Amino acid sequence: MDTLELAHTIVDTLEEKKGEDIIVLDIREISLLADYFVICSGTSPRMIDALSEAVFDAVKKEHGLHVRVEGASHDGWILADYGDVILHLFSPDKRAYYALEDLWSEGKVVLHLQ
Repeated sequence: MDTLELAHTIVDTLEEKKGEDIIVLDIREISLLADYFVICSGTSPRMIDALSEAVFDAVKKEHGLHVRVEGASHDGWILADYGDVILHLFSPDKRAYYALEDLWSEGKVVLHLQ
């Protein structure tokens, strides 16, 4: 399976479900942790839950992958680990607090949908 295809499945699902400020970072040259980070904001815990469930279902259906999850929507963040692609879903305030785009600024922005 191509990890970029997996990232695109995630992005397409987030976009369809109205996720906000979606970014795909290519971190292959700076980390062994994963190939890509997908970062997205949701405006409420309910929206973060809806985004995460939609992605979980789409990735399972399209790629047959199960997810390892950390965090909770009521805490303002969810991390979904698909191995080579890691999805970060944040409330706007938690996204500003963690500032992953700044922390991983050496990564290449593959896609940015606002």
